[in-house]
Amino acid sequence: MKRDTIAAIATPPGRGGIGIVRVSGTGLATLVEEVVRRPTPPRHAVYADFLDAGQTPIDTGICLFFPTPNSFTGEDVAEFQGHGGPVVMDRLLGRMVELGARLARPGEFTERAFLNKRMDLAQAEAVADLIDSASRRAAQAAMRSLAGEFSAQILALDSRVREARMHVEAAIDFAEEEIDFLGDSELKTRLEGVVTGLGDLLEESGRGQVLREGLDVVIAGAPNVGKSSLLNRLAAEDRAIVTATPGTTRDAVHAEIEVQGIPVRLTDTAGLRQTSDDVEAIGIDRAHAAIAGADLVLAVADATTSTVDAEANLRECEAAQGTTIRVLNKIDLTGEKAGQAGEALRISARTGAGIDDLKRRIAELAGIAPTESTYLARRRHLQALEAAQACARRALQRTGEGAGELAAEELRLTHEALGTIVGTTTTDELLGDIFSAFCIGK
Repeated sequence: MKRDTIAAIATPPGRGGIGIVRVSGTGLATLVEEVVRRPTPPRHAVYADFLDAGQTPIDTGICLFFPTPNSFTGEDVAEFQGHGGPVVMDRLLGRMVELGARLARPGEFTERAFLNKRMDLAQAEAVADLIDSASRRAAQAAMRSLAGEFSAQILALDSRVREARMHVEAAIDFAEEEIDFLGDSELKTRLEGVVTGLGDLLEESGRGQVLREGLDVVIAGAPNVGKSSLLNRLAAEDRAIVTATPGTTRDAVHAEIEVQGIPVRLTDTAGLRQTSDDVEAIGIDRAHAAIAGADLVLAVADATTSTVDAEANLRECEAAQGTTIRVLNKIDLTGEKAGQAGEALRISARTGAGIDDLKRRIAELAGIAPTESTYLARRRHLQALEAAQACARRALQRTGEGAGELAAEELRLTHEALGTIVGTTTTDELLGDIFSAFCIGK
């Protein structure tokens, strides 16, 4: 399919040492010649003036030309690397439009790479995930997905599903034969293997989703138990106001940190108590909402005081959907040692004692070991894998019942669900949703 030529500034907006304008389309050799007016051998960096229509230099820099099909998009691609000033970049982009290009949509270069079979859909999504990585581990995981490791596992399962479909279809075609193809132990073993494989991949993908999306961790508890001090200690900076006066925190205070390579969004909340202060009551309502929506709640209590109120707060935190870690703070005032104490973890936000133990516990509950390798997965990948596993389980059940047609349909749906991950079965709406979230120029 012949597509029009697209162009975009591929570097972030603003001033910088280098700015890049990228162009992709058909027959770009003529466009490149008009801009640089000198030979540009494929895949060779050429230093040249970038000329406007009147042959006046717009800028001076490096031109790179990648003829089809050996380029990122699979089409002719040209890059003009000049000085990163917004005026210069806009003029150079305008020159591309004068020569017949149009402004690219967000993610359109990567979309063309997918449509031209330079990468599958999961790899295309990994491009955006790599750009958006919030931690080193997330970037490494995105690179694994971009390299095709996630896709390879999907395709391996897809192949096993296809083999099972062939077996079931054969059983339907030869239903009048005396041999019970659906009752064949080999088919049962194959289907059980598919169900197990989908479960294993779903578990690993769940860990990858945590690396991509991070954890929402809420610090909750009664007033003056050291919640703000804990936020500041974990964030390694003074983000929240800390005083001896109870009820200092009226609204949520946020900080983004990294715990063993996992992106974590911390939220310090207003102290949980009965109050007649209207402003504080609003803060407490917001604290309840934050607790309800958290992936993980750090339920903080004061190690120096009675645990009656602390237990009430803990029960409230543990009633939320997320996981709760019980934290006993201020052990620097009690002389206790940091570490596990029954169901609670003893720490001192003031001295830092026990903070490393708390971070390890957060990482453990995220389900990702410190040295474990994984790849990034998106929520839609998990939904597709869950759908595929449910269909495969039903196919296994139907074969046991001798319902070949129903088993075949469930396997078809399994195959279709897996196809949505790598892009063998897609809709224009799905592609639009995925690539519209990319940055322009990628």
